[in-house]
Amino acid sequence: MDGNGRWAKKRFLPRFAGHAKGVELVREMVRACLERNVRYLTLFAFSSENWRRPQEEVTLLMQLFVKVLEQEVEKLDRNGVRLRVIGDLSRFDQPLQALIHDAEARTAGNTRLDLTIAANYGGRWDIMQAVNQMLVANPEKRNGWCESDLEPFLSMAFAPEPDLFIRTGGEERISNFLLWQLAYTELYFTDTLWPEFNTAEFDKAVLSYQERERRFGRTSEQLTGKADA
Repeated sequence: MDGNGRWAKKRFLPRFAGHAKGVELVREMVRACLERNVRYLTLFAFSSENWRRPQEEVTLLMQLFVKVLEQEVEKLDRNGVRLRVIGDLSRFDQPLQALIHDAEARTAGNTRLDLTIAANYGGRWDIMQAVNQMLVANPEKRNGWCESDLEPFLSMAFAPEPDLFIRTGGEERISNFLLWQLAYTELYFTDTLWPEFNTAEFDKAVLSYQERERRFGRTSEQLTGKADA
C-alpha cells in the first residue's frame, strides 16, 4: 500500500493525512473482496524497515494502528472477516499487542474473508523465524530438510500462496514482502497512489490477472490438453 506520503504532499498536507486517507481505502478493499468472494487479502502495512522513518511519523502510525483496531474490529466481526496480524509483534508496546490479540480472538471463527495485516514484518525475518522454529521442533533431524518441513512455520502457513500481488505508487519491487510465498505469484504494479486505488483500480488489477496464463513450469499445450504425444 505505497504512496500515502506522496498523496499528502501533492495536496500540501502532512504525511500522516495520507496514512489516514489510506485507512479509508483499506475499508473499500475489504468491501470489494467481500463482494467478489475473494477469500484472502493480505496488506503490507508496516515493514521492519519502516522503523527508520522519522520518529514522529512512526509514533503517529502506531497511534493510527491503535485507533483502527479500536474502531474497526466490531465491523469486521459483523461482516464475517477474520483478522490476523503477522510480523514480529514484540517491538510494539503492550497495549497495542493486547488489542491485536483481542481482535484476532474475537474474529477467529469468521470465514468470509481472511484479512491479514503485515506489521513489523519482513520476508527475510519470516524465513529465519520459520527456520528457527523448525529446528526447535525437530531437534533430532540433522539434514535432509525439504520445503514441506519449513512451510508450517511460516507466518502465512494458514493460507494458500497468493495468486496476485499488487503494489501501488509506481515502485516495481516487492520490498521484502512474503519472499517465500510469492514464488509463483502474478505481479501487478501501478502508478496509482494507494489513497487513490479505488475499487475500479482493483478490478483492473484482477482483470490483468485473469488475462494471464498460469503454467507453473508447464507448457501452454499441456494446460489446454493439446500437448504432442
